[in-house]
Amino acid sequence: VTDPHNLNLWLKLNDKTVQDGSTANFIFNIPYLVSYVSRFMTLLPGDIISTGTPAGVGLGMKPPVYLKPGDIMELGIDGLGTSKQEVIAFSK
Repeated sequence: VTDPHNLNLWLKLNDKTVQDGSTANFIFNIPYLVSYVSRFMTLLPGDIISTGTPAGVGLGMKPPVYLKPGDIMELGIDGLGTSKQEVIAFSK
């Protein structure tokens, strides 16, 4: 990754892009976030620091959109990769 402060972030729900953002919009830069979190816990390789989410959260849509069984979510960060999940119903 050449510039971690300028990476595109996106999320698709059932092949429709619902979130599209950039690390350039973070309130705090990445070194600050790592330093801050390190005050409270030991970070190890592979740990993830959750920073929030770009606009496009389902609850904020009109009408609201909630995940349901069978929905496919795909998310990605340019230069880092993608992840794809299918929503399944909870069962005991």
